[in-house]
Amino acid sequence: QRRIAPVSIAAMTSAAEEEVFKTPISTPICQLDSREAFGGLSEDEKLYAHNMSVASWAGALVCFIQTSPESPPLFALLHSLFTAEAPSRLQPKAEAAGVSAEDWAAFLQFTACFLGNMGNYLSFGDTKFVPRCPQSAFTSIIGSSVNAAQLLEQWNAIADRVYDLSVESRQLGLESDGISTYYSADITKKDIELVQDFLTENKMGDQAYNTRLFRAGNVLRLCIASAESKPSATHTFRGQSIEVAYGDHAPFMKVLADYIEKAKASVPSDRSAQAEMCEKYAVAFRGGNIEDHKASQRAWVKDKGPPVETNIGFIESYRDPFGVRGEFEGFVAVVNREQSRKFQELVDNAMDFIAMLPWPEAFEKDSFLRPDFTSLDVVSFSSSGIPAGINIPNYDDIRQNDGFKNVSLGNVLSAASPSEKITFLSPADIEIFKEWRGKSFEVQVAIHELLGHGSGKLLKEEEDGSFNFDKMAVTHPLTGGKIETWYKAGETWDGKFGAMSSSYEECRAECVGLYLCSVPRILSMFGHEAKASEVIDVIYGNWLIMVRAGLLGLEFYTPASNTWRQAHMQARYVILRVLLAAGSGLVKVEGKGESAVVTLDRNLIMSVGNKAIGDFLCKLNVYKATADVVAGSKMYAELSEVPPEMLELRQAVLSAKQPRKLFVQPVTEAGGGGGTRKRFPG
Repeated sequence: QRRIAPVSIAAMTSAAEEEVFKTPISTPICQLDSREAFGGLSEDEKLYAHNMSVASWAGALVCFIQTSPESPPLFALLHSLFTAEAPSRLQPKAEAAGVSAEDWAAFLQFTACFLGNMGNYLSFGDTKFVPRCPQSAFTSIIGSSVNAAQLLEQWNAIADRVYDLSVESRQLGLESDGISTYYSADITKKDIELVQDFLTENKMGDQAYNTRLFRAGNVLRLCIASAESKPSATHTFRGQSIEVAYGDHAPFMKVLADYIEKAKASVPSDRSAQAEMCEKYAVAFRGGNIEDHKASQRAWVKDKGPPVETNIGFIESYRDPFGVRGEFEGFVAVVNREQSRKFQELVDNAMDFIAMLPWPEAFEKDSFLRPDFTSLDVVSFSSSGIPAGINIPNYDDIRQNDGFKNVSLGNVLSAASPSEKITFLSPADIEIFKEWRGKSFEVQVAIHELLGHGSGKLLKEEEDGSFNFDKMAVTHPLTGGKIETWYKAGETWDGKFGAMSSSYEECRAECVGLYLCSVPRILSMFGHEAKASEVIDVIYGNWLIMVRAGLLGLEFYTPASNTWRQAHMQARYVILRVLLAAGSGLVKVEGKGESAVVTLDRNLIMSVGNKAIGDFLCKLNVYKATADVVAGSKMYAELSEVPPEMLELRQAVLSAKQPRKLFVQPVTEAGGGGGTRKRFPG
């Protein structure tokens, strides 16, 4: 495992650079409000929600391990500190020891950000953040505890790492680009590619999701998360010894599986798919075989319209620098049936809308597997960050053959920060942005999840040598020739496209949202009436949100390593580049520094804008469908480049950036034959 090494004094940042990494003075805190939704459940449903919440939070402790070497011991320290005494008792003792009110506030801000991000790297952006108070003040606060002797020993072992801002520690990454606890420090990209090839050739490409990879001498050790330890097996692949070992994160996986089995006892007899899901979950987390987790996801897809929706596992690969290992995630939410009706209408008409997308029929799934699409009020979301919408599972074969589910997280979407300042827009656009952001984003998220992530076909060669497309009849839309590349048996989308896959796919889904958000039938489902070719405010607001987000995306680009740290923001920046290149004055960035403004010509959206997005979207989908890594990677990398004029704007974006909001989540408790929900002030 990655060890906590001494801090290098070399390559430290300047005081001005350090400011970017310090915890903000004031971070917006929002309530994740699910009182009404949770209160409407039956006692058995509340107990089910409670047990699945406990299971999720038990597994989510893995997130600290997946973030940085110092995160797990720092969490243990802070947990012990505040378990022993409340902040109201600790503060006067710390102030008596010489800690200023400002340093105490900075300490609490850091603690909130650390717990909210499940580690000391931002979940949205993957950069490190450090306390704003000096290390001496942090030490004095720990020294004021009733358990000072024990906690100071723990703190002194990690203090320098917590405050370390040497170049290699500033962001998550591989080799010299940053740190990653998915891998030992001596693992190279070639090692990771070799192990991924080993998994793919053994028809285990998806097994990487719940693993970490370490080097032990000349052996590459693939560690699989499981409650049970099994005898390891060593394989020789292309001359390299690869040991497959089980029992990674074992204590957390055991509690996770135990509580899922408790939850299963509350599942009613008429929800057999939900019971099967719980059973397969428990088997997967005990044994570690990804095929068991895939079985749980097939059952989850079959479980239509449950009153309590939940999904648990190593799900999203955004934070793995190589893009194949999943961060742990678990959520428990209650279905908002009234809000879900409009989403179901979108599902009912999905085939009509998918047919409008700019690629030939051969590049679309043979049949649309109707998913659940529900609006959920989240009771608990146990991971490093909370999204606005989700389209899962991420396993290619399940998505193509069994289907998927879409969820829109309603109480996340509605949580607004009243202190937010709207930057880089004209005064007139700021008013439109404020008025239409929520309604426009609702439409975008719905299309993005269902028709974006839910569309497109992967052209594949099966294990028996057959193909899921007609090689002789299908014409390549971009070359006019035959299809020359496709997915071989065992190959997966993210395994093939690697670290780029997450952002590439988010870009494809965002483009689908832009391309279809002006369709009158879709708009009417969300209460907006528009004539064909009419750009009403909800459409203009959606495009405006996107181009501004593309500019703000520059915050998540690291010039020193030429890398992007956030998949969605890279995707939005790429879309901005596409729309700028479309010309005709559709999108412009005018002015310099913090006075710069991004403008959008409403009159050109339906013509210049839709054509630019449609052409780009066709390329995105075709390269993905045909496993054309060379052409797809080249195109996406070129559009991800940050030229000098954009680098100059990046400085303004950094100067004007504002902290992302954190959520205070409720805690569920068992009692009275069911479950209860305990709310904390935000």
